[in-house]
Amino acid sequence: MSEKVVKEVDEVVIRFSGDSGDGMQLTGTQFSDTSAIIGNDIATFPDYPAEIRAPQGTVGGVSGYQLHFGHTEIHTPGDYCDVLVAMNPAALKANYDWVKTGGTIIVDADAFTEKNLKKAGYDVNPLEKNKVGDFHIIEAPISQLTMETLKDSGLDKKSMMRSKNMFALGMAYWIFNRPLKYTEMFFEKKFAKVPEIVQANKNVLRAGFNFANTIEALRSYRVSPAKIKKGKYRNMSGNVATAWGLIAAAEKAKLQLFIGSYPITPATEILQELSNRKDLGVKAFQAEDEIAGICTALGASFAGSLAVTTTSGPGLALKSEAIGLAVITELPIVIVNVQRGGPSTGLPTKTEQSDLLQALYGRNGESPVVVIAASSPSNCFKYAYRTAKIALEHMTPVILLTDGFLANGSEPWKIPQMKDLPEIVAPIAKEGKDYLAYARNAEKLVREWAIPGTPGLEHRIGGLEKMDITGTVSYVPENHEIMTAKREAKVQKVADYIPEQEVFGDKDADILIIGWGGTFGHIITAMEQIRAEGKKVAVAHFNYINPLPKNTKEVLGKYKKRLVCELNAGQFASYLRSSFPQYDYLQYNKIQGLPFTIAELKQKIDIVLNEI
Repeated sequence: MSEKVVKEVDEVVIRFSGDSGDGMQLTGTQFSDTSAIIGNDIATFPDYPAEIRAPQGTVGGVSGYQLHFGHTEIHTPGDYCDVLVAMNPAALKANYDWVKTGGTIIVDADAFTEKNLKKAGYDVNPLEKNKVGDFHIIEAPISQLTMETLKDSGLDKKSMMRSKNMFALGMAYWIFNRPLKYTEMFFEKKFAKVPEIVQANKNVLRAGFNFANTIEALRSYRVSPAKIKKGKYRNMSGNVATAWGLIAAAEKAKLQLFIGSYPITPATEILQELSNRKDLGVKAFQAEDEIAGICTALGASFAGSLAVTTTSGPGLALKSEAIGLAVITELPIVIVNVQRGGPSTGLPTKTEQSDLLQALYGRNGESPVVVIAASSPSNCFKYAYRTAKIALEHMTPVILLTDGFLANGSEPWKIPQMKDLPEIVAPIAKEGKDYLAYARNAEKLVREWAIPGTPGLEHRIGGLEKMDITGTVSYVPENHEIMTAKREAKVQKVADYIPEQEVFGDKDADILIIGWGGTFGHIITAMEQIRAEGKKVAVAHFNYINPLPKNTKEVLGKYKKRLVCELNAGQFASYLRSSFPQYDYLQYNKIQGLPFTIAELKQKIDIVLNEI
C-alpha cells in the first residue's frame, strides 16, 4: 500500500445527511466536538425535517448536520460543502446542489436500491457514469460492512444497523485525521449500562476508519488547530447558551430563576436544559399552553423571581396579552423568542427573522417593551444575561430574539468567570419605608419592586390603568396619557445603559451593510472577503433593537448607501425608515427557511458598489 498523503488545508466544510432516524445529528455532533477538542474553530448548522414523522427514504424526511472547521476564525457553517456523506438516495438528492465542484461525496452504496431510488424521485441511479457531475464519488458498502463487523455481537439486525452512522463517522475521521478516542469515550459514558452497545459502536467506528485507510480513492486532509485566546472552552449551542445565561443572571442578582413555558420547536431545548438545573435552584414548569406559560412566569415575577418564558413565533402571538399585562404592571420578565419560518405553523424547523415587528408592536394599546437580538450561538449567553439584567434593573418585560439557526448551531465558547460578569441590582423595595406602587426613580423612571410578604409593602397592581405614583385604579383621561408616556420613556431610558452601535470595516466606505440578529456571521464574512479584494465596505450589525443605540442616527448618516440584509421581507428596514425617515434604505431579503450564503451576499453588495 502506498504511503498516506496528507494535504494541509485552512478550512473544510463537511455535511452528514440521511434519514431522520440515521443518527446524523449525533454523527455531526461527535465530529464537531472532536474538532473543538483538538483546537479547531468551528461553526455548525443542524438541519431537521419539518415533519415529525416524514416518510422514510423521502427528501422531506432528510436530516442533515453541516460543520465548518478550520485553523482561522470561523463565523459561519459555510455555504457549500467540501465533503458530503449521504446515507441514502434522498440525502444525495437533497444536498447535491450544496457540494462544491470537485468535492467528495461518500454514499452508502447499499442504500441505492430500486425502492429507495423511487422514493427519492430518481428515475435512474445517479451513481451511474456521467450522472453525478464533477465530484469525487466514494461508493462505500456501509450497511453491508456494518453488518459484517457486528455479525458476532449478539445484537439483532435492527440494533446493528443503528451503528452504520458510526462507520461513516470513522471514514470522516480518517479523511481529516481526527482521533477516535473522544468519540469512544462518549460511547462509554452514553451507553455505560449497555456494554454491548458501547463495544458495537467502537467496532463499527474503527471499521469505518480502517476501511477508509485501505481504499486508495480517498484523499486525506489536515486542518491545524486555530489560534484562539487561552481559556476554558466548550462547544456550545445557542439554546443551551441562552439557558446558562439566564442561570448566571439569576445567581448574580441573588434571585431564584423560574421558567414557565410550553414546548415549541425550536425553543424547547431551553426549557429542557433549565429543567435539569434544579441543583442550581431553577424552578421549571411545563405549562399546558403558551398563555399558561407566561402567566405562571408573570406570577413568579410578582413573587420576586427572575421570571422567564420561552417560545417561537406562534407562541409569541398567544403570549401577547400577558406581555401587555407585564407592561402595565411594570414587572420584570424575560421572553425568549426563537424565531422560525411562518406564518402559522410555517416552517417549524427552519430559520427566519420572522418576528421582529411582532416583538416591537404585536400587542394591543401603547405597549412598549425592550427588544434585544443575539447574533451567534455562543453570544446567546451574553445577550440572555443582558436581557435579564435590563428586565430586572429597569422593571420591564424584555424580548430576546434568537432563531433556529442560532438555537441549533454551535461554536466554541470561552467559559467566563462569574466575577467578571456585570453586577445586577434589582430595585427591590426595602421594609420600613413608605411605599407607593408607581413612584419612580428619577434616573431610570423605574418603580420599586415590592416583594409580597414584606411588611409595610402591601400594594395592588393589575391590568387596569393605574394612577401615577399611587397605583390606585384610574379612569382619568389625562392620567392614562401620562402613564402611557412614562412607560415609553422608561423603555427609551434603557438607551443610556447599552453600548453605542459598533461599525466594522472601513469607516470611510460609501456603503454600510446593515444587519441584525443571527445573520452576523454571514454578513461579516462577506464583508471580510470583499475588503480582501480591495473594496471598501462597512457593517453595522444591531443587537439592541428597542431602544436603538444612541448613536444610530450618526452611524446611518455617514454613508452614501445603506443596504439592509435580513431573512424576512424587510421588517428591520421598515423599522429604520419609521425611526430615521431622512435616509434611504436598500434591501436584500431572503425568505427560504435558510441562512444567507456568503456568495449571494457578496453578489448583492458588489451590485450596489458598482452603482455608486
